[in-house]
Amino acid sequence: QVRLVESGGGLVQAGGSLRLSCAASGSPFSINTMGWYRQAPGKQRELVTSITSGAMPNYADSVKGRFTISRDNAKNTVYLQMNSLKPEDTAVYYCHAYTTSGRNYWGQGTQVTVSS
Repeated sequence: QVRLVESGGGLVQAGGSLRLSCAASGSPFSINTMGWYRQAPGKQRELVTSITSGAMPNYADSVKGRFTISRDNAKNTVYLQMNSLKPEDTAVYYCHAYTTSGRNYWGQGTQVTVSS
């Protein structure tokens, strides 16, 4: 079992920055890939970015050059630095973990609101 706890969401003006954190507990040693998804009202959940245990990142085209994912394996924590935020980035952001046994785990979600 893996438990994911997110923090760092909030309200920011367009062009501003936020940093999200996601701490894993339980059996974090079983985690292979961690990442962030988001879901805006009326839309499907979409992948924002992910990072493997070997620190290989992957980004959605919509956030490339603005968002940066990083991972601290010693702290079992993944971070999402979001710069140059746009109103269309407004969504609930979910931390995700994929384990070596093929299981998926999700955090409770944190709201990010970008005002224009």
